[in-house]
Amino acid sequence: MIYEIRTTYYFCEKEAVIKGMIYIDNRQNKISVNEEFESYLIDVINFTLIQEDVNRKVQVSVILVDNIEIRKLNNEFRSIDLITDVLSFPMLEYEDNITFKQCYRNYEFDESFLDGEELVLGDVAISLETAEEQRREYEHSFEREVAYLIVHSILHILGYDHLLKEDKELMREREESILNQLNIKR
Repeated sequence: MIYEIRTTYYFCEKEAVIKGMIYIDNRQNKISVNEEFESYLIDVINFTLIQEDVNRKVQVSVILVDNIEIRKLNNEFRSIDLITDVLSFPMLEYEDNITFKQCYRNYEFDESFLDGEELVLGDVAISLETAEEQRREYEHSFEREVAYLIVHSILHILGYDHLLKEDKELMREREESILNQLNIKR
C-alpha cells in the first residue's frame, strides 16, 4: 500500500510536518498485517525522520517479508546466506561518522536523487517472522520489536552504523531516545 505523509507531530518541543510517501508492501502471510499496524509503522517512521531533522519531502519503501525472503535478500545483496531481522538500503552515500542531518539537511539534490519533489531515502525489508521470534526472546510486545526494527533501519538509511563501538553506542542511544519519546518500552 502507498501512504501519503501529511502528519503533524508535537513531541519534545519539536513541531514538524513531513510530507512525502511511505510505501508499505506486505509480501508475507505468516503474521497478520492490517491498516492499523501499517499506520503504526508510518507513525514510527515519521517520528524518526522528524527527530533526525529531515525537513523535506521524502520517500521510504518498506517491505514486510518472512524468513525465507529475508534470507534470499541477505544473500543477494550482502552475500550472507542467513536469516536476519532487518535490511536497510540507503540511497544516499555517507562518509564514516556522518549522518543525514550533518551533511544533507540543507543540501540541494539534483533530480537523479528525486522522484518528483521527493527525496528517495531508501528501502527497508523487515522479517515479521523474525520480529515475532525476537519479541518472544526479549519478552516484550511484537509492536515494540517492530518499532525498534523500523527505527534501527531508518537510522541506517540516514547514515548511522554500528560496525565500530563508538558508532554502535551512538546508534543505540538514538534508537532508545526515539523509542522512549514515543513511549515504546521493553
